[in-house]
Amino acid sequence: MLLDGVDHIAILTKDTNRLCDWYGEIFDAEVEGVSGPPEGDGVTLTFLRLGPHTEFNVFQIEGNDEASRQTPMFGRGRIDHFGLRASSLENFELLRDRLIAAGATDGFVTDFGPVLSVFFRDPEGLEGEVVVANPDAKRGVVNPPGTPAARYS
Repeated sequence: MLLDGVDHIAILTKDTNRLCDWYGEIFDAEVEGVSGPPEGDGVTLTFLRLGPHTEFNVFQIEGNDEASRQTPMFGRGRIDHFGLRASSLENFELLRDRLIAAGATDGFVTDFGPVLSVFFRDPEGLEGEVVVANPDAKRGVVNPPGTPAARYS
């Protein structure tokens, strides 16, 4: 492999503090820096560290209401959602519990075969997914979306 994962995902928000606080509470994300708007520019860029090699570049742009638009899955353009990989099954379960407590997911876990998955929506309505290697995977078995994971039934 020539790559070592996803470096960053750029997202738009109406409220940088709310979004960074939410990802901090759920995922232990940390703000690494803020590029304040140059005079008259109206653009603030915040670097939100999600993991050792992954961050969100959070843009708050004065007058931009793009973050308010919501469309159904597969109608969102070229990038529909993003997936974050949990570092262990225990951390997957911790994140799932935090997402349920935050009202960001119903907690349904899909068994895709090689990975387990739980979808969530962040405060901007952006669809995300947390995945982890499936300890119950059977070699060569791949399941369709919506297949319930037996360990979470």
